[in-house]
Amino acid sequence: MTSKPLPHGSGPFQDPFGRQRSLAVAAGATPPTHPLKGILAGGIAGGLEVCITFPTEYVKTQIQLDERSAKPKYKGPVDCIKYTWRNYGYFGFYRGLSVLIYGSVPKAAVRFGANEFFKNQWRQRNNGKISKLGSMFCGLGAGISEAILAVTPMETIKVKFIHDQTSTNPKFKGFFHGCRMIVRNEGFGGIYQGATATIIKQGSNQAIRFLVMDSMRSWYRIKYSIDEKKALNPFVTAAMGGFAGACSVFGNTPIDVVKTRMQGLDAHKYKSTWDCIVKIAKHEGGKAFYKGTVPRLTRVCLDVALVFVLYDQVLTLINKVEGMIKK
Repeated sequence: MTSKPLPHGSGPFQDPFGRQRSLAVAAGATPPTHPLKGILAGGIAGGLEVCITFPTEYVKTQIQLDERSAKPKYKGPVDCIKYTWRNYGYFGFYRGLSVLIYGSVPKAAVRFGANEFFKNQWRQRNNGKISKLGSMFCGLGAGISEAILAVTPMETIKVKFIHDQTSTNPKFKGFFHGCRMIVRNEGFGGIYQGATATIIKQGSNQAIRFLVMDSMRSWYRIKYSIDEKKALNPFVTAAMGGFAGACSVFGNTPIDVVKTRMQGLDAHKYKSTWDCIVKIAKHEGGKAFYKGTVPRLTRVCLDVALVFVLYDQVLTLINKVEGMIKK
């Protein structure tokens, strides 16, 4: 199959799917976005978002790691916050942040870049349009991509860091020292623990989020006759993102709990993802699968709302810069 010539003067972010642009716009579908733009905008948005929301991620992880069901260390999210503040102060909520920053930029970059790539592929085969089923599968592909390329190693290291820093005698002196110790003691596979659970979690996460987000955006644009090329009001996007995040939390918190356990310092107790599920159900009961739901709900809703708003704003800025370069 021979490739068609690329549109003249398309700038540094040349869109290989440019031949579909006019068809997509004419059909009322969302205009294609080059995957490289998605990677750049997603990476910047991810870095900004994690700096704002990390404290809720810290609290969620602490509660999920608390296995002492008979006499738990924390009575709930509020008690965990009080304990952390009393013993470690304000910066105690940011222990392990460096790990998440190192991972969040590539995670968001892969997520949005892959999503734009899969959407463009879907458009090519469906007359420039993306159905609800298409949004779900493109989101699923984006989630699986980020799980394999970025999330699994980043999440494993993050969980081990938080777990280590709350132990009696912390071993990790910093990000790189901790990484060296993990690889030295557990091999390269030590940073890929819980890969299966992470792939399931991230795949379902993004499938739900992009499905809900794309559906709500489409509905809103049609209802208020807003052009597809025009960015939505940031507050509207934030509300949609928060709702999409909430849907994903209630849909897959159990697998998030399993993932966290599989990546903690006590992961050696579990032979596999299924063994972890069985042991949690047997020793802690069904409610244990929803540990950390409240802090996770707080973090995810804020996370998804922020990242979609930031992504749209950064993408708009990139398009403006591209337009200036073209001139």
